[in-house]
Amino acid sequence: MGMSRRSFATVLALTPGIGGRTVSRILARNELLGRSPEEFWKLSPESWREEYRLNQRQVANLTRSNGDDRRSLADMEKRLTTLGVQVVTSVDAHYPSLLEEMDPDPPGVLFLYGNTKLLDANTFSVLCSRGSRPSDLDLIEELANEGVLAGEILVTGHDRPEYQRSAVVPLRWGSPRILCLDRGLFQVLGEDLKSEAFRAARLWRYEFDPTTDLVISPFRPEADFIGTNNQLRDRLIGCLSKRIDFVQVQSGGNMQRILTMALKCGRKVRVSDLTLEYRKLAELGAEILSR
Repeated sequence: MGMSRRSFATVLALTPGIGGRTVSRILARNELLGRSPEEFWKLSPESWREEYRLNQRQVANLTRSNGDDRRSLADMEKRLTTLGVQVVTSVDAHYPSLLEEMDPDPPGVLFLYGNTKLLDANTFSVLCSRGSRPSDLDLIEELANEGVLAGEILVTGHDRPEYQRSAVVPLRWGSPRILCLDRGLFQVLGEDLKSEAFRAARLWRYEFDPTTDLVISPFRPEADFIGTNNQLRDRLIGCLSKRIDFVQVQSGGNMQRILTMALKCGRKVRVSDLTLEYRKLAELGAEILSR
């Protein structure tokens, strides 16, 4: 029996140097040509470079994936399957449509662990630029509390004070949440995916509950934080939210870019009057939160 499309996508996603967009490009071309995974692996390195626009490093890593590394990658795929981790690519029918609606360059691969039904829920997020003051953090918690009590599902992160302040709110009420990561699942939830994502959350719940919450990462499960991972994480949070509340938005920063993307695609955006240029943002279509 040949390699399934899912296994093929997982092996590609686990191969170092093969990013999400490359995985999607390979899968889309194979679909177009009716080419099976086995037929892909039999192609020459020259064909990989010419047909799939792969660079020398990617070709070398794929060659190893098809040879000595195949067993370790297969073991990792089996481990992810056993733990309940889903690998979703941008060419899959169940890839989150909210991402494609808002982000012109969405992640090509997502690793999902937990309650995937939350992706169809009424989601919201509370975003804030770095360097928040105590009053900003208080407002983040207040807005998160309002949304959770209204039955909405919070989308947030795990390793910034601004995200941690909102991420504990659903725990207090026993409500679900979606956590988006800037590194791999194993780096945050541990090798068995049972640890809560950060220390303050463990005061409310000792172990992560995949029947309640959902964790999403666009990075390989064992990958640590590098470079601009946080910017991709922020975009992921914003794109998965049907409503976004902004507490502080620094001009020219990542939060302003997310706000612009959200308004462009018609998402509901609310901006606190704590933001210096809130009147200009109101002219662009944002609702103003007066506190």
